[in-house]
Amino acid sequence: MSLVGFGAQNHPQQTAKYGALGAVDDRATTPEDFAVFHERFAFTVDAAALPHNAKLPRYFTPEQNGLEQTWEGERVWCNPPYSSIEPWVEKAWRSRAELVVMLLPANRTEQGWWQRHVEPHRDGQAGVTVEFLPGRMRFIASGAARIGSNERPPFGCCLLIWDEQTEIPAGYLRPKAQASLLDGVAA
Repeated sequence: MSLVGFGAQNHPQQTAKYGALGAVDDRATTPEDFAVFHERFAFTVDAAALPHNAKLPRYFTPEQNGLEQTWEGERVWCNPPYSSIEPWVEKAWRSRAELVVMLLPANRTEQGWWQRHVEPHRDGQAGVTVEFLPGRMRFIASGAARIGSNERPPFGCCLLIWDEQTEIPAGYLRPKAQASLLDGVAA
């Protein structure tokens, strides 16, 4: 059963009257949680960070715009702004990265971006892998040095994992890849 077309929206705290609230989007993964992921995946770049919450020596800030940077050949960690997830998922599909691991809220599976970019391609032989994490992660709030009280979001999280075995669906082929597929094909 597909929920494509369902009119789900981000929570008002994430979008507010004048756009996303920076304090809501600026939630850092704890060093303890990140260490487990980093040991497993050996990341080379943090694609969506601020200087105070970057998890790796190499990272892209909003001013550098990780969506505009090349991820080709990288092992990418991405905890994107939850107010605008879809462009990050699209970037992962098109990135030519060696690996992309994206930390996302697990309560958005009904939303259009999940139904378009994840559900049709997940957990197959060559699709994006979805790992639902146990319990609820805690995050470090904007401007805080450590986890404060009530810093647990009201949702669980999941990892979306794209690696070299992930087959890119035709709709996500990059122009160069599309051209190479057409090489030698008679018109």
